[in-house]
Amino acid sequence: MRAAWPPGPLLGERESVASEPTVYVVDDDQAVRDSLRWLIESTSLSVETFASAREFLDAYDSERPGCLLLDVRMPGMSGLELQEKLNADEISLPVIIITGHGDVQMAVRAMKAGAVDFVEKPFNDQMLVESIRQAIDQDRKARRTRAETTQIKRRLSRLTPREHEVLGMVVAGKLTKQIAGDLRLSEKTIEVHRAHIMSKMHADNVADLVRMTLTARSST
Repeated sequence: MRAAWPPGPLLGERESVASEPTVYVVDDDQAVRDSLRWLIESTSLSVETFASAREFLDAYDSERPGCLLLDVRMPGMSGLELQEKLNADEISLPVIIITGHGDVQMAVRAMKAGAVDFVEKPFNDQMLVESIRQAIDQDRKARRTRAETTQIKRRLSRLTPREHEVLGMVVAGKLTKQIAGDLRLSEKTIEVHRAHIMSKMHADNVADLVRMTLTARSST
C-alpha cells in the first residue's frame, strides 16, 4: 500500500498541535482597537489588541498561529517598521496593513515587504474579514509546510553517512547495480541500505524519497 504524503510521524516523533489562530491588532487609537475587537470576535476568531509595536513585540510568541492587523502611523515604531523588523527576524506572521492616511508609496512598500493586504480606513467590514481569513489560511499552510520540512530533516539526520550516500544516488536515479558498482559493494548490501533508508524515512517508494529529499534541499 502506498505511503501517505506528507509522511506520517516516526516512532517517538510528535506532531505539533497548533493552537487556535489569533488576530493581533496593533493600533494606537483605542476606538479603532475596540471596533476591530468587536468585529473580529463577531466572526468567532480570537483577538488580542496592542497600543504600540513595542507592546506587541514584548508579548508575541512566534509559535502561536494567526495574523497581524497593523496600523501604519503610530508613535515610536511605525507599522511598516514593525513589518520590516518581523521580516528581519524571520517571523513569517502574515500582515494586513491598515491606515487612514494611505498613499501609493506606503502601499507599494507594504506589499513589497510581503503584506497580505493594504486597507484604508474607513474599511469595509466584510472585505476586511475576508482578508483576515485569507491571512490566517496562509499562515496555517506555511506552518504546516515548515512542520513537514522539519520532520523530514529530522528523519534525514537519523541516516548514517553511508545511507546518505546511497540516498543521494537513489535520488539521482541510479539503480542498485550501478550504486553497488560505484561504491564497490555488493548489490545485497545496497539493498539492505535502501531498506533501512525507506524505513527511517517512512517512504514506500523512490518517489516518496525524491519528494522528501527535494523538500529538505529547497529549505536550505
